[in-house]
Amino acid sequence: MSEPVLVARDGGVLRLSLNRADRSNALGPDIVEALLPAVETAPGDGVRLIVLQGEGRHFCAGFDLSDLEALSDGDLLLRLVRIETLLQAVYHAPVPTLALVRGAAMGAGADLVAACRRRIVVGSGRFAFPGAGFGIALGTRRLAGRVGQDKALEIVAGGRRLDQDEALALGLIDAVVDEDAVAGEIERSTAMATRLESGILATVSGLTLEDGRARDMAALVASASRPGLKDRVMRYQEEVRRARDTRGR
Repeated sequence: MSEPVLVARDGGVLRLSLNRADRSNALGPDIVEALLPAVETAPGDGVRLIVLQGEGRHFCAGFDLSDLEALSDGDLLLRLVRIETLLQAVYHAPVPTLALVRGAAMGAGADLVAACRRRIVVGSGRFAFPGAGFGIALGTRRLAGRVGQDKALEIVAGGRRLDQDEALALGLIDAVVDEDAVAGEIERSTAMATRLESGILATVSGLTLEDGRARDMAALVASASRPGLKDRVMRYQEEVRRARDTRGR
């Protein structure tokens, strides 16, 4: 099987590409456990900018549930904890992070976008934050930091999808560009990242972020550890399937 994350280094720019296009780059343990050390060790290796993108048509379809039948509540809890650990590492990275979103960024994939400092849609994109639909508190504080508390609550509670225009208007993303503008966006982000000495850049970055890591992890564990997690996820999947079938009629 191919590598779950493609790693490419160009000077101070580290490009991390989610490489499970056959499952729309959903966050399974293989992708999470490859991304996390890459993000955590990058600053110490002279990286000044981390670029996150997805191979294929979509950025990331969210939490990988392809093997849900074989998982226990405990298995699901551990996977969610590791995803939150990854999101925290991206959000609090001492170097800038840039998300290049093509296609869908759903659930934990949308949370991964929201965790990045700069967020750009290439062509068209769509976003959804459905975790509350099956009782999971994941990523809401970071979303609120991008779009405001009231809008974040509306998006999470309503479970609706956002296209790139609404995401841009709300502040979830910073720009929508064509494919031929991507190189320029990376150059722009790199110039901003290298203007300051790395130590002061890390200090300034830390001062601009609220550190809610302990509270966010505690909220996630409290929500996910209630008995019946797997059943809640399966019920939610069935509701989504029924809604999709109804729209298709």
